[in-house]
Amino acid sequence: MAIWSAETKELERLNVSLMGHFPELEKEMGQLIKTEDENVAMLYSRRCLEIIVTDLCECELKRPRKTEPLKGIIDKLNKEEKVASYIVTSMHGLNSLSTYGAHPKDFDPEQVKPALNNLAIILKWYLRYKGIEILGKELKTEEKEVIVGTGEYITDLTKLEKSVAILPFKNDSKDEENTYFINGLMEEILNNLQKIKDLRVISRTSVEQYRNQTKPIPEIAKELGVNYIVEGSGQKYGNSFRLRTQLIMAARESHLWGESFQRKITEVEDIFAIQSQIAEKIAQELKAAITPEEKQLIEKIPTEKLEAYDNYLKGQFHWRKLTPKDLDISLKYFEMARDKDPEFALAYAGIADVWIGRQQLGFASPDVAGPLAYEAAMKAVELDSTRAEVHYTLALMYTWGMFDWEAGENSFKKAIDLKPAFPEAHIYYSHLLNILVQPEKARMHAETAIKKDPANPLVITLYGVDQLFFHDFEKARKLGYEALNMDPASGLAAFVIAFSNLHLGRYSEMVEGFIKIFSIQYKGVAEGLNLSASIENYKKPLELLAESAINNRTKIYVLPTDIAQIFVALGDKDRVIEWCEKGLEEHDPGLPYINLLFENFDDDPRFREIVRKINLPY
Repeated sequence: MAIWSAETKELERLNVSLMGHFPELEKEMGQLIKTEDENVAMLYSRRCLEIIVTDLCECELKRPRKTEPLKGIIDKLNKEEKVASYIVTSMHGLNSLSTYGAHPKDFDPEQVKPALNNLAIILKWYLRYKGIEILGKELKTEEKEVIVGTGEYITDLTKLEKSVAILPFKNDSKDEENTYFINGLMEEILNNLQKIKDLRVISRTSVEQYRNQTKPIPEIAKELGVNYIVEGSGQKYGNSFRLRTQLIMAARESHLWGESFQRKITEVEDIFAIQSQIAEKIAQELKAAITPEEKQLIEKIPTEKLEAYDNYLKGQFHWRKLTPKDLDISLKYFEMARDKDPEFALAYAGIADVWIGRQQLGFASPDVAGPLAYEAAMKAVELDSTRAEVHYTLALMYTWGMFDWEAGENSFKKAIDLKPAFPEAHIYYSHLLNILVQPEKARMHAETAIKKDPANPLVITLYGVDQLFFHDFEKARKLGYEALNMDPASGLAAFVIAFSNLHLGRYSEMVEGFIKIFSIQYKGVAEGLNLSASIENYKKPLELLAESAINNRTKIYVLPTDIAQIFVALGDKDRVIEWCEKGLEEHDPGLPYINLLFENFDDDPRFREIVRKINLPY
């Protein structure tokens, strides 16, 4: 047994932490650990140092090492204060001792011990620098070093490992109309990364808040709870585009990878090849495993028609705004994309999403929107069943358009399987699970969604609805106000506010919530009414609001369950049942939430009959 076996055991522990992250370094460490020859031990300890210092030269000094001696690079790292002074001391010590291995001659084998001890100190620091958890026994207090933007120590790093956020790409084009194209590039790279199970990726909506901000990278990473940040900028001019991207380790703002691409767009492959290449390179830098199936999905081209893809990007750009006008514009672009390529599945999914959105928001009646959404969604899955977005659209349609719970659940599961980091799929699936009275599974998916998209007002609002199911009304109320502050046009956030305040006995705030719902979603319903409320007099404004909503149904479509909600607040069970029965006739997408409406009187046989007809397990 070698006299440096104790030092070797420590290196073996550290080598476990290297596995899967640094193949070259892991290989040299393997040779070092198993040797009992002092010259070989020195040789491989030097090779390990070479790999680490060469990487630091590229990451911190921003240049290749070439043939520069180790001592020179270590001195520069020290002079520019890129590396802690105690690490520089260990680097110089190891460099001096390891020359005995590089140029074999007589020396005392005892000198292998301080060489390996220095290497262990350097490796611990390097693992922290790279954001890798050190496995095995916990480090001593004096060995701990703050290395992440959250201000937490290395022992708590597992939460942040392989977590990444892509900040909104900057549009360097003079023409602001090209914003849709630059956004599309960013979103497709993000979409590709979300298909990789080994990564935790923050969704687009949560990073959108940083589009025009100049916060430091570590601060943004801390707020999003990630370890890595991707920045990018792009420019489109005519039929060409330029894209620059870089991957940054947030804690140190150290550049891990970056590249600039410039392409003339002659066919759609010119765009998709770069998008998939960037996603795979980011995953490679983060040591994230990509399965063959994931790689195939990432590299798959959804359409070969350039103009169809361009129209699809424009449709997505407007669809995300969810206003009546923008939904009209997005539908036009999705239909143009379909016309340019009748085999383009995502174009049909986009058309279905528009009609589902119109139905859910009360902009179109279910008897109009439902068949059009169904036709487009079924065509999308017929053309391409490998797209998570297509199965997500199907899940929404089956659940809220057709009340087919089994088909809805199967589609949600398929969407999540194809794209694990899909917060919208997780949060809507949590609603279906709550509707089906499976609270524990619902909670799991709700928590997953909010972790993956913590600053998305829609996800926050839907998470608030989950809290209503869980009877955590204080938390629901807080989430409702938080979402409404972020998105003042959210009628759903107003619903969360109204119902949470109803259960908490905050009647004035409840009335404000109901007024907000109808002011946002139904033009003219709440206008010109005296809707002031107090604790003593909160029913009168609700009665006026209900009457106005009912009368206005001759001019605009008002969802029956939205009217039923008012009668829930008024405690008028007969009117609640009347409007829920009307919702059943009209296939109202709010009807699956009937259990939230009837919590105080669900023993009524009329309620049980509605539940039976839509096959709910109550």
